[in-house]
Amino acid sequence: MSHKVVVSDTKVMDGETRAAVLDAVEATVKTTAAKEPAAVARAVNDADALIVDAGTQVTAEVVEAGDSLKVVGRAGIGVDNIDVRAAVDAGVRVVNVPDYSVEEVSTHTFALTLACLRKIPTFDRSVKRGEWEWTVGQPMRRLAGSTVGLVAFGKLASRFAAKLRGFDVDVVAHDPYVPEYRMGDLGVESVTFETLLADSDIVSLHAPLTDETREMVDADALDRMRDDALLVNTARGGLVDEAALYDALVSGDLGGAGLDVREPEPPGDAPLHDLDSVVCSPHVAWYSEASRVELTQTVAEDVIRVLRGEEPENPIDPATGWF
Repeated sequence: MSHKVVVSDTKVMDGETRAAVLDAVEATVKTTAAKEPAAVARAVNDADALIVDAGTQVTAEVVEAGDSLKVVGRAGIGVDNIDVRAAVDAGVRVVNVPDYSVEEVSTHTFALTLACLRKIPTFDRSVKRGEWEWTVGQPMRRLAGSTVGLVAFGKLASRFAAKLRGFDVDVVAHDPYVPEYRMGDLGVESVTFETLLADSDIVSLHAPLTDETREMVDADALDRMRDDALLVNTARGGLVDEAALYDALVSGDLGGAGLDVREPEPPGDAPLHDLDSVVCSPHVAWYSEASRVELTQTVAEDVIRVLRGEEPENPIDPATGWF
């Protein structure tokens, strides 16, 4: 029996993977540029499986349009773009790839942190203009002795915390769903969100995007942070109120920001781009050649398991919509 798989993610489903993995179930692959629900719904009306990236909205409308849809594969970690409840109610399995980029994202978080602290982009632009002047990076503070606050303490934050060892920093974290002993195993102190904001020199976001966390870093949260603090976001752009972030930076109420994720994506001509205190990358924290291969293979193989009537290895918990 042949299956139809619709793919809206250009990061995955290269020719080699189609041959090696999807041919195992005689699957035909249709690539679509559809991102908005109505267009995605039209693309999946006769599909058995849908594989999506973070920018493709899989709403109840999409699920209902896929009469033969059996599985939605999220080529990545977060599933905030998928109506998991609607899928589960319709008997459609949802799978993701929870572990593929733990090394990459934790490393990229560190890279953004250091780039901001050491003013690397500012120095780079200065030297390329023909200058050779250290003062363009003033003021600059030392990383050692800082307090790093992690908002959420899942696999990515845990790995980042492990990489911070040896840099003579104190690490605190806020996550109401993680027991204190798990943080303590890595020398991390569990604190309230308010304490984390007030005490941290660097605040790094690692939370999923939910109704609870959307714009959790708003004007009030930014006001609670230190005036020279650094905000780093490699999680989801929707966690941050960008207008409030811009106001805090231009008013001197925040020291800088390192942003890999935005709301929306791409962000277009955003005011934040005019600020030297902001270092940006294009939602690339997940990427290395190794992680890309792992992403491709893992999501395809789990989709195939569902199409064969088998249990997937990375199902989304229908009770929480998270893994």
